[in-house]
Amino acid sequence: MGYIMLKCYNIMVTGKVQDISFRSLIEDIARLYNLRGFVFNDIDSSIKMVCCGENGEIAEFLGELQARGVHKGLVIDEVSKEELPFQMYLPQKFMRLYTDELADIGRKLDIGNNMLMGIKNDTSVLPDIKAGFDSFVIEQREQNQWMKDHNLRLEKILEKLVEK
Repeated sequence: MGYIMLKCYNIMVTGKVQDISFRSLIEDIARLYNLRGFVFNDIDSSIKMVCCGENGEIAEFLGELQARGVHKGLVIDEVSKEELPFQMYLPQKFMRLYTDELADIGRKLDIGNNMLMGIKNDTSVLPDIKAGFDSFVIEQREQNQWMKDHNLRLEKILEKLVEK
């Protein structure tokens, strides 16, 4: 049985790759391929990673990332890969690094606030939601009354069984 040589790569993915849980997807796929390494968001809006594994597995991993390029609004413009000429000490399992700075967290909060403002401005669906909720409440009241009647009947049956 021969020794399998692991290769390490420095990889950069550019495009619309941040703020859409892409790092989480990368981590999940890398773990499926038993790769070692880490992934992080960089300040230049790219995602960067170091990963090590068998050469074929890394190629399949990168192919899988390209195939998932339609994931939740993800747009991959380019994937660049450079082999590292040395082995690295890496975690046993591939992992996502949290490198968000306060400015990045603020930017993400601004995105969330804008989404909430959009909801506040578009309240045209609220009457439909209220009607649906009212209908649900009525159904639940009817169900609760039926269960109450049903439980009373069961209670009487059990009392008669105990008497015998």
